[in-house]
Amino acid sequence: MEKTDPFPRRLWRALASFRFTLAAVVLLMVLVVLCTLAQTRMGAHEAVQLYMRSLLVRARIPPLHTALPVFPGGVLVGLALAVNLAAVLCQRIAFTWNRAGLWMAHAGLLLLIAGEGSVGLFQVETRMALREGQAVGYTEDPRNLELAVTLTEDHGRGQACIIPASLLGRSEVLEIPGTPLTLRIKRTYGNASLAARAPSDPPPLATAGVGTDVAVLDAGRGQGQPAALLEPMIAGQGCGTWLVSPEIGVLQTFAHGGWTYGLGLRPQRHDLPYTMTLRSFTHEVYPGTDIPRSFSSLVRLSNPAKGEERDVLIRMNQPLRYEGRTFYQASYGEDGRLSVLQVVQNPGWRLPYLACVLVILGLLLHFGRELCRTWRRGGRA
Repeated sequence: MEKTDPFPRRLWRALASFRFTLAAVVLLMVLVVLCTLAQTRMGAHEAVQLYMRSLLVRARIPPLHTALPVFPGGVLVGLALAVNLAAVLCQRIAFTWNRAGLWMAHAGLLLLIAGEGSVGLFQVETRMALREGQAVGYTEDPRNLELAVTLTEDHGRGQACIIPASLLGRSEVLEIPGTPLTLRIKRTYGNASLAARAPSDPPPLATAGVGTDVAVLDAGRGQGQPAALLEPMIAGQGCGTWLVSPEIGVLQTFAHGGWTYGLGLRPQRHDLPYTMTLRSFTHEVYPGTDIPRSFSSLVRLSNPAKGEERDVLIRMNQPLRYEGRTFYQASYGEDGRLSVLQVVQNPGWRLPYLACVLVILGLLLHFGRELCRTWRRGGRA
């Protein structure tokens, strides 16, 4: 009677098989293709989140109204590859000096997967917009919004309250702590774009501020920006209906009882312990074309806590690494008077470099030993 191996042993052997490796690699290739194609309709960030930064890819299947899992996501496939590599190391490669190169190469691949995992979990991408002569001490996250409410007394005293934009769609009334102001949320828009009102447009829902002169259009999924219609209430008295949107770009203000109130929906801000001032911006294109050749920003870095004051040149391929953040030259605007820096904060940014070094050294060690062994055999022959 033939003896059958226990299920745990058969499962462990299957996890270390080449077929399992091939299946995971094929799934990863399919995910890359699907993610690339999806970027055209939903944007790069949403496509990466849907396909590469999820356990399961969910899709809405008619006539159902809820999204169902239809394909393994990048997180699940990455975990499968990591388990496969670990199983191969434990089962197929002996822990000896002769196999040290293979151990280093596989450890490097595991570290590479761990590096990608750290990017998905801990990396924070923001931006910093610098106008010439302007000192900026914060970065902005355009994917997450906040409602800024400011109060300024006629004598100059003031305060500010920041509310996450996600709260706008969860309740009908928001009380601003420490102020007599209450906001009544009349309507929210998930994906909206603003345009100048045409004579044939219906009357605007906003009765005050910029919203009286613009039309709110549906931009579709992955396009446009959220927006909301708010009615500030002070002691039960309404102060008009205001349209707030990141596209407006400035705080809209109104006066009441000796105070000036400001409302604005803007990208979420992250304060920095230092400031940067754009001194000059340089933009070069290839002769006879409009294709950018290089652009760079000369900024003044001021850190009072460290007594640091110096000029830094940030170029396309020469970022600034400072205080755990990396500043890349990303874009520009306003005829060269506005420089946009991409700011990346990733505590595991060294892991991919270390992983590549381990893989290269491991392969060199392994194939170097095999080559020396072949030469020795040839000499004895």
